Amino acid sequence: MMKHLIALATMVAVFQSAPLLADAGKELLAEYATITSGPFDAERGRQLWLQENPSPDGPPRTCASCHTEDPRQPGAHPVTGKNIAPLAPAANPERLRDRREIEKWLGRNCKWTLGRACTAREKGDVLTYLLSL
Repeated sequence: MMKHLIALATMVAVFQSAPLLADAGKELLAEYATITSGPFDAERGRQLWLQENPSPDGPPRTCASCHTEDPRQPGAHPVTGKNIAPLAPAANPERLRDRREIEKWLGRNCKWTLGRACTAREKGDVLTYLLSL
């Protein structure tokens, strides 16, 4: 009986927190919107995700180079082979929960993929794309 109550309480807690999981991503979208004009666009985010960018040491880079063309699928680091959990919150509810982590990885991955920092528009479009999946 106690096991069932614990399981039920856990399920209720998970379902109640589900809408909050991507809130950090949504908060960042609101912040980016104050920096740039116009609405963010999931299609522009998808295009940026797949856009090939020159690499100083090998084939062109894309977001999909590590995260696959479908961010709902697991990826892998192209050099180390380290597994990367799906990036889309629809497939991995742990994603886009922590604004510091989002900013850290957007900063690092934009520089690696594009060779520069992403603009607020690019960040907003990519987050909109990821949240739309």
